[in-house]
Amino acid sequence: MAEKAGVFDGQGFYRAVDAERSSRNLNWKQVAEQSGVPASTLTRIAQGRRPDVDSLSALIAWSGLDTDNFIRTNSKAQAGNFSKSLALLRSDPNLDDTSAAMLQDMLKAAYERLRKE
Repeated sequence: MAEKAGVFDGQGFYRAVDAERSSRNLNWKQVAEQSGVPASTLTRIAQGRRPDVDSLSALIAWSGLDTDNFIRTNSKAQAGNFSKSLALLRSDPNLDDTSAAMLQDMLKAAYERLRKE
């Protein structure tokens, strides 16, 4: 049986969109209005259903997220994504250096504890 080339991480995508929503101090109705994605679609995504292509595209455009970050493969090459995430955290203009460093330390500790060997 052939191995899947990649699987979309819908839960991870929803969490990232939710983090962006929260960072902008918006409610979901405002996200729907700004992104052009129906509120009912956002609710379905929150319940674990995958977005349709048009909704995914609209949310990517609204949030500035990169779809590559939500495609899971069986490749060990994905391990570098954690370091990329930490670099992105460092570049967040909403965090000063001390806050970014504290978050990085917490994420590193959690990652080391939870990652699969």
